Amino acid sequence: MDKPRYSLAGRIALVTGASSGLGAHLARLYAAAGAAVVLGARRVERTQALADAIKEAGGRALSVAMDVTDEGSIVAAFDAAEAAFGAPDVVLANAGLAEAGRSIDLELDRVNRVIETNFTGVYLTAREGARRMINAGSKQTERGRIILTGSITADMTGQGDSAYAATKAAVAHLGRQFAREWARLGINVNVIQPGYIRTEIDGDWFDSEGGKAQIASWPRRRLADATVLDDMALFFASDASRQVTGAHISLDDGQSL
Repeated sequence: MDKPRYSLAGRIALVTGASSGLGAHLARLYAAAGAAVVLGARRVERTQALADAIKEAGGRALSVAMDVTDEGSIVAAFDAAEAAFGAPDVVLANAGLAEAGRSIDLELDRVNRVIETNFTGVYLTAREGARRMINAGSKQTERGRIILTGSITADMTGQGDSAYAATKAAVAHLGRQFAREWARLGINVNVIQPGYIRTEIDGDWFDSEGGKAQIASWPRRRLADATVLDDMALFFASDASRQVTGAHISLDDGQSL
C-alpha cells in the first residue's frame, strides 16, 4: 500500500464491519496511516487474521467480537479497545447488510434485520463512540472523529433495495443530527456514501445479466474501486478535518449522475 496522504499517527480507530469488504480495506488503510486499529465484527476469525497481518507489517491492531445490533456487545468492544490502546478518537461505523427483494415480497424479519444493522447499529456505535470521546476530553482536544458509512442509494431510487436505501438515507441525516448535537463537544461527524464496489454484500449480482445491465447504465460503465474512498476516509479521520463536520459526500465514479 502506498504511503497514505494523511497521517493518523497517535490515533486509535475502531472500525465496525471490519471482517471483509470496505471495513477491512479501510482498517488496513488506517493502520498504514499510523493508527492503532480495533477491528470489530461478528466473524472474529477473519478480524483476527487481519489483525495478525497488520501486526506483521509493523502496525498495531486488536480483534474484538462485535455485533452492532447488540448494545452490550458494542460496549464490551469499546471496553476492550480502551484496555488495549485507550479510548478511540476515530470511529468508523461501517457495518451493514442488504436484503434484496421487492417491497411487496420482502418478509418483515428481513426488513427488521436491515434496519437493526444499518441504522440502529450505526446509531448505537456512534453514540458509544461519542460517550468515550467526551469522557476522554474531546471538548478540550477537538480530536473526536466519527465517520458513518452510507451509500449513494440514499439519494437514488431503484427496485429491489428500498429497505436498504431508506436506512442509508436515514444514516445521511443521522450524521448531520449527531454533528449538530456534538459540535461543541469536540466531535466531528461526517458521512461517506460509497458507490457500487464489488464486495461480499453484493454476492454475484454484478456477474448476472441484470448486474451487467446496471453497470452499462452508468456514465463510465464500471464498478468503482475501494480505493476511491481512501483519501476522504483518511481526511475525515485526521486532524486536517478539524473544521469539517456534518458533511456527506458521494464517492461513486459518477454512478449516481
